Amino acid sequence: MELLLVTLASLFAGFVDAIVGGGGLILVPALFAVFPNTHPATLFGVNKGASVWGTAAATLQYAQRVKMPWHALLPAAAVAFAGSLVGAWTVTVISPDFLRRALPLVLLGVLAYTLAKKQLGHRHAPRFSGRREALAASLLGVTIGFYDGFFGPGTGSFFVFLFVRWLGYDFLHASASAKLLNTASNLSALMLFAWKGHVWWHFVVVMAVANVAGSLLGTRLALKHGSGFVRQVFIVVVSALILKTTYDAWLR
Repeated sequence: MELLLVTLASLFAGFVDAIVGGGGLILVPALFAVFPNTHPATLFGVNKGASVWGTAAATLQYAQRVKMPWHALLPAAAVAFAGSLVGAWTVTVISPDFLRRALPLVLLGVLAYTLAKKQLGHRHAPRFSGRREALAASLLGVTIGFYDGFFGPGTGSFFVFLFVRWLGYDFLHASASAKLLNTASNLSALMLFAWKGHVWWHFVVVMAVANVAGSLLGTRLALKHGSGFVRQVFIVVVSALILKTTYDAWLR
C-alpha cells in the first residue's frame, strides 16, 4: 500500500512538473505523510531519485518539438549542477530556516507580477543572443541551482518565471529550458544523497517509471495547448506553493 500511494503521487508530480515545475509540492508531502518517522534526507533522496527521470524525459520531449538554445542551456545546466552541489553542502553548515519565512512573500511577488502583466510569456522574444544569452542563462542556472540544493521548494517555477521575465522567453520555451536545468540540479542533489546512503532504490525504480509516465503526458499537453495553457498552470502551481509554504512557515 505504501508503494502504491507514493507511486501514484509520483505519477501526478511528474505530470505537473513537466508542464511548469512544482512536482515536489505533490511528491514530498506525500512521502512525509506515508513515512512520517523516516529521516528527511532519505525522503528527499527518494524524491530526487524519482523526479530526475521525469524531468529528463520532459527535456527530451520538449527538445523534439521546441527550438532549444543549446549554446546557452548547456553551460547553464553545468553551473546549475555545480550550484546545487554547493547549496547541498552549504545546508550542512547553515540552516535554511530564514528562507522558510521569506519564500511565501517572494512567491506572492512572482504571482502578483504574472497576473499584472497579462501578456507576460505569451510572445517568444529573447532579450539576449550568443554569449550574452549563455551568460544570462548561466547566472540564472547557478543561482537557482544553489537554491535547489540549499532549500528547494518552487525551483522549477522560479526557473520558468526567470526565463520568461529576464530572458524574454514565452512560457512554453521557458518550461522546456527549465526542465534541462532542473534535471541537472536534481541529478546533483541525487548524487549527494546517494553518496550519503539516503536513497531507497527499491522504491525509486517503481516511482521513476510512474514519474516518467506522468511527465510524458504533461509534456504532450503543454506542447498541444501552448504558452497560454502553461501560463495558467503556472499561476495555479505558484498559488498552491504560496498556500503550502505559508502554512509551513507561519501556521504549523
